[in-house]
Amino acid sequence: MIVRNEDIEELIAEIPEGHKHIRLTMRLKDGSEFTFQEASVANLVRAYIDIKTHPVKRRIRMVNKMLPKRKEGYAEWQLIEEEPEG
Repeated sequence: MIVRNEDIEELIAEIPEGHKHIRLTMRLKDGSEFTFQEASVANLVRAYIDIKTHPVKRRIRMVNKMLPKRKEGYAEWQLIEEEPEG
């Protein structure tokens, strides 16, 4: 699925009542709705900036991994950049 800018009805970024982290909801004109937690949005932004600002990099792949040992306050499951093959 490719979501074009003209497919988006609205985009809402908010910290819901009783929560500490941002959620981003994208509502499409066809009625579909996607809500992303802050960590997912941060990963999208990180990947976007990495590709957009790097002089030659054209691709980044992140894979979901469980990290039993992690910094305090971080989620157990994280998207980790996978090194390119070759």
